[in-house]
Amino acid sequence: MNIGQASKASGVSSKMIRYYEQTGLISPALRTASSYRVYGDNDIHTLRFVRRARDLGFSVEQIKELRTLWKDRSRTSADVKAVALEHIAELERKIAATQEMAKTPKHLANHCHGEMTGRIAQSLKRSPARRMARSPASMRGSA
Repeated sequence: MNIGQASKASGVSSKMIRYYEQTGLISPALRTASSYRVYGDNDIHTLRFVRRARDLGFSVEQIKELRTLWKDRSRTSADVKAVALEHIAELERKIAATQEMAKTPKHLANHCHGEMTGRIAQSLKRSPARRMARSPASMRGSA
């Protein structure tokens, strides 16, 4: 099947298929005499694997490692589990950072009365050092 058909069968856009091939995430497709890419069932399985891994937020490097493990019949499931646990820890760090990032705007929105002075906009204009100096967390320790 050609790249368009492979795209439909796998759910991966043609552009991403080319990108995955260029970065080495998938093996280069076979080519016809006129240089058109040709994909088989194994290629579609690999593309679906990559798409699912990307949907779960795995990085390109992690997917390369997972693909290598997937193809290695002698590997242990502990090897795959280690990659998954590393990814989970990374996701949890990002979640914690995002939750921390949300605290200040949440605090500002909760204390904004909708007046013309624009408390939220004024807070964003302050330098980071001044915001830290006036943040509720920094005021707790200075009582």
